[in-house]
Amino acid sequence: MLGENILQALTLALLVLLVAAGIEDARTREIANWKNAAIALLAPVWWWANDLSIWPGMAIQLAIGLGVFALFACAFFAGQMGGGDVKMLGALALWLPLQPLAWMLIWMSLLGGALTIAMLVDKKVRKSAARVEIPYGVAIAMAALLLFREPIFNPLG
Repeated sequence: MLGENILQALTLALLVLLVAAGIEDARTREIANWKNAAIALLAPVWWWANDLSIWPGMAIQLAIGLGVFALFACAFFAGQMGGGDVKMLGALALWLPLQPLAWMLIWMSLLGGALTIAMLVDKKVRKSAARVEIPYGVAIAMAALLLFREPIFNPLG
């Protein structure tokens, strides 16, 4: 019972952090470091509440998180993604096993592409010369929120 309550509280905390990060990115094109840190720091509690053994379960999740962070850091250094987006992806990867993570990345790509097209159309309609900055944190948050409909990840039922 206690474990289920902890899972529900952690899920709710993650939902709130994702929505807040998405809104912040849409408004300011930034995601506060404390939000990404909170997502990352809550992951070990999530592991514990899900009875993920210390070894190798936690080590695998850490490796996945670091791998995702490193992969998207390359996109950051190429000027294709913001630092907050990269940190958010790395933090979320600490929560997700490989298959749900793969689905989140697919959904993120599709949602990010749709968001990019919408913003480019808006730029053309407004005849703006300004550079378009895509708030990719919105796509990341929306993709992660889609996972909550999956029974394997959704302790809220």
